[in-house]
Amino acid sequence: MGRYIDDILQPGEKVLYSSNLHWVVYAPAIAAWIVSAALLVLTRYAINETLVLLCLASSAVVAFAALYWSMRGWFQRWTTETDVTTLRVVHKEGFITRKTFEISIDKVASVSVNQSILGRILNYGDIAIENMGDDEEVIKMIASPLAFRSHITAR
Repeated sequence: MGRYIDDILQPGEKVLYSSNLHWVVYAPAIAAWIVSAALLVLTRYAINETLVLLCLASSAVVAFAALYWSMRGWFQRWTTETDVTTLRVVHKEGFITRKTFEISIDKVASVSVNQSILGRILNYGDIAIENMGDDEEVIKMIASPLAFRSHITAR
């Protein structure tokens, strides 16, 4: 399976910049793996067998949740593409059910970047692209949002 953008490029159109979701989509999974590991370590310090079993069972439940969140984050990153070409901005998410939007570079009215403090430190954020018809499309948790915005607005 190739990239979506490679399938829809027009003759003479070139990809200027590609981005993906930031690795921060794995944050819930990372936190759950840490909690699961801490519960496993806690079993070494439990004073009776009931507490050991409770910690082990809790660790297993949290590990299953962490596995689910890990797979969900990976699948979300794998099925999401965001590109700037010489003619348009293209965003695609989803695998079986697909959501896409394309905005002609000439029709982009404004590009806004929204970053939290953690987003500025880790270099991710949300991009809002407004076209001439006052429609706004938002791309959440994109990596390097300022570079992405620069490739849209630098003409």
